[in-house]
Amino acid sequence: ASAGPVIPPPQLTPPEPQPHPLPRRVNINTASATELETLPGIGRVLAERIVEYRQRNGGFQSVDELLEVRGIGPKKLEDIRPLVTVR
Repeated sequence: ASAGPVIPPPQLTPPEPQPHPLPRRVNINTASATELETLPGIGRVLAERIVEYRQRNGGFQSVDELLEVRGIGPKKLEDIRPLVTVR
């Protein structure tokens, strides 16, 4: 007697990698120093300088204004530019 069609065992294929959602941009006008520290290359001291600058100058008009913060140069700005916003 035939047992019917042979069903192969299910293939164990790894799940398709899910595209990572883009991380939420950090608003440099509202972020706490702790949130700013999540940015690459921004440690506690720089995060505090960003907050101080923002308080002294009434906020950032553009991301480029981060260059006014001591310790942030063109290279660091380019590293974090896609991760930050002013709105």
